[in-house]
Amino acid sequence: MISALLNSFKIPELKKRILIALVLLAVYRVGCYIPTPGINGSALAELFRRITSSEGGALFGIMNMFSGGAMSRMTIFALGIMPYISCSIIMQLLTAVVPALEKLAKEGKSGYQKITQYTRYGTVLLSIIQSYFIAIWVEGLGRSEGLQIVMIPGWGFRILTILTLTTGTIFIMWLGEQIQERGIGNGISLIITAGIISRIPSAGYQLWVLFSPYSPSKRTLEPYVFVIMSVLLIAVILAVTMVIQAVRKIPVQYARRVVGRKVYGGQSTYIPLKIDQSGIIAIIFAQSIILFPATISSFIPNAAFQAFANNLIRGHALYTIVYALLIVFFCYFYTAIVFNPTDIAENMKKYGGFVPGIRPGRPTSEYLDFVMTRITLPGAVFMAFIAIFPDMLMAWLKIPYLVASFFGGTGLLIMVGVVLDTIKQIESHLLMRNYEGFLKSTKLRGRR
Repeated sequence: MISALLNSFKIPELKKRILIALVLLAVYRVGCYIPTPGINGSALAELFRRITSSEGGALFGIMNMFSGGAMSRMTIFALGIMPYISCSIIMQLLTAVVPALEKLAKEGKSGYQKITQYTRYGTVLLSIIQSYFIAIWVEGLGRSEGLQIVMIPGWGFRILTILTLTTGTIFIMWLGEQIQERGIGNGISLIITAGIISRIPSAGYQLWVLFSPYSPSKRTLEPYVFVIMSVLLIAVILAVTMVIQAVRKIPVQYARRVVGRKVYGGQSTYIPLKIDQSGIIAIIFAQSIILFPATISSFIPNAAFQAFANNLIRGHALYTIVYALLIVFFCYFYTAIVFNPTDIAENMKKYGGFVPGIRPGRPTSEYLDFVMTRITLPGAVFMAFIAIFPDMLMAWLKIPYLVASFFGGTGLLIMVGVVLDTIKQIESHLLMRNYEGFLKSTKLRGRR
């Protein structure tokens, strides 16, 4: 592993790409500390500390995580990359159901560029809408707690906030594209991962305070709990890595054709069907749905609805059950949208391919759909377990949510997936130049 990392800096092109990616990530992290004009940063930090401690981070945790902590500080990158992610997911779903977009997707590079441009326009529009509501929301924050968050409220502050946050999101989107083009790895994913990793020092400090190795009287957790947490962390990372890379290989045989003096086909290959087809998208969808009642409960003065919304907050049994069921549902929903067995069967039939023992055409399509439906279930159940595991750990060991969030959920899935993708790309550069990769006995597979 160490020799492979050292060899990465012996290749000029790869070294340049790694340095460019690191510099652009550093620029992003600096922007996460530049405050939005008109905000009292200390009062906002105090308010978020109270909200996080009282609600376990359920309401604002996901937005703060994807913005790398910029949301809690209300900096110029407070919106983070979430608008772009949301638009990308929406465009991906629309591509599967809208014929015009589906036709564009099949045009190759030119069609992909048009879809990317539509995604950018949607990102700008969504950023303007979200930043407007954030400006109104921030103006009303802290009044009941006696905190003055916005120094001069009004339309001047709202317009300035819209311009600042929208520009910040566009700049982050540009940084991600530059990392993708000139650096190494997936730019947007690396930016999200950098934000998640930035929370490790704070989580480590909280863990240090809980164990208090130099002050046994202030200790709230015993040393053996640290051993249990370390074993659980390693086990969860290994399990997530295995599930992300797990595929069901469907064997495909191509018929041999003789054209003149040349022989075409006749080789055997396989179709890799991923057990976890949806990845973190199902968790993001589930979080958006389950946080919606808690978000709007403050605007609806109805006792019954507020009681229902209070039960859909992290730590309640109803929240855990509904959250897990939503993840399983969206795993199947997303898989049904993006996986088209009919197209795969038709393309195989067109080029003379067939699954041994299955007739080409409709029987092949039904067989692929049957297999995909069956293998999605364990993947969906595992995703649901990983998503709720931090809540279980938090209730069992009585640790803060910031610490527990690194034992599962969206953050861990993103970090593991991005690390696998980045290592795979670095390994491909090394193997191309006859250097040894990270693993001697096997090859790494990315998420896609």
